[in-house]
Amino acid sequence: MENYFLLIGIDGGATKVSGWSLVVEGENTFSFGELHAEKLYNEIGGYIENFTPVNITEQLAEFQNSDIQLTAEEIQHGKTYIEATAQVIEQIIAKSSVKKVLIGIGMPGLKTEDILGIAVMANGPRMIYYCRDLENRLAGSEIQFVSPIAGLGSDASYCGIGEEYAKDGQFRNVMNSYYLGGGTGVADALKLDGSLVQLDNIKDWFAKTWEMKSEEDYPLEKYASAKGIQSVYSDLSGISLNDLNSNGIYLQQIKDKAIQGEKPALETYKKITYYLALLLYERISTVNAGWQNLFSFVNPNKPKLSGKHPYLGKVFDSIVIGQRLGDLFRSSKGDEIVWKPFFNHLSEMIMESDVLNKRVKKHYCPDGKFSEDLLQISNLREAPAIGAGIDAYLAWKNK
Repeated sequence: MENYFLLIGIDGGATKVSGWSLVVEGENTFSFGELHAEKLYNEIGGYIENFTPVNITEQLAEFQNSDIQLTAEEIQHGKTYIEATAQVIEQIIAKSSVKKVLIGIGMPGLKTEDILGIAVMANGPRMIYYCRDLENRLAGSEIQFVSPIAGLGSDASYCGIGEEYAKDGQFRNVMNSYYLGGGTGVADALKLDGSLVQLDNIKDWFAKTWEMKSEEDYPLEKYASAKGIQSVYSDLSGISLNDLNSNGIYLQQIKDKAIQGEKPALETYKKITYYLALLLYERISTVNAGWQNLFSFVNPNKPKLSGKHPYLGKVFDSIVIGQRLGDLFRSSKGDEIVWKPFFNHLSEMIMESDVLNKRVKKHYCPDGKFSEDLLQISNLREAPAIGAGIDAYLAWKNK
């Protein structure tokens, strides 16, 4: 296959786009190739440094009414996203002798009905003609598409596909698992009864993390994503996000400050460990016993979730933490700032639950404490990129 065309997976985030070549290792097994490129959006001319997205409630209303009104700033800012993606693709192909390509792209946000654009974007501009504009930008170059870009996938969905089909994926060889990835935004993926579950197909009983909000009236994304955690610290310390970024103060540095006893940093991780535990308890209880109304919703008009679904009674074989949130947990194993408080909260929530039966409690907390063996850290730092390429390949193969 490598001699015929180059398989590329693209992960478009809120701050940068990255791409990888992929290798087909065998039936339903893939790995990362050697070719990689990435581009920050703010390196592209026309980038709006202080871009403010349209209010999310307004975006959702326009989407539901099929009346999306892009602002001039969204159009300008969106062009930088397209240009960055085009440059990443060109850089990868320039490193290869193969000019034929098959490209899969994962992007955050709700997609247009034809899945060729982005209709709702919490942390960036809406780009309703994303695929068309990208193909137009690449037209006339040496690049030859094996097949047109089939559409944009969810970066969250692609995390699940990556964990399922990548050689080092954590969804392989388990029946039931939940994935939570935290980068600039947050990604959920679910595997039940041995199959990946499309979250859009179960939205009547299962909510995505970004849709839910805490009792503090903040989206849960604030407590589960790397950028969100940084913003919690910004709020508590009074240091702007721009200054934190300029000084290289990210999750690990905030944790170092907490270890040194700095109050805003300690309070940051106190909030984070509690809400992450509550989020995972919600996932555990929702799959096993149905939605329990633990959280309200960012969209006040979201229909009430059902307490019934086909998987009632199931327990997870594993819970997977990925992306930068996974890096945080990997570096925190056994510590007093992240690891122990998180497990203590989750253990207490499960053991004191009035909806989980004794069998379920024993599964998760065999000795009264949550089994650390059930928590797996993803090995796929770029899970959405490999998932995007795999999805494009499987779609092409099955045409």
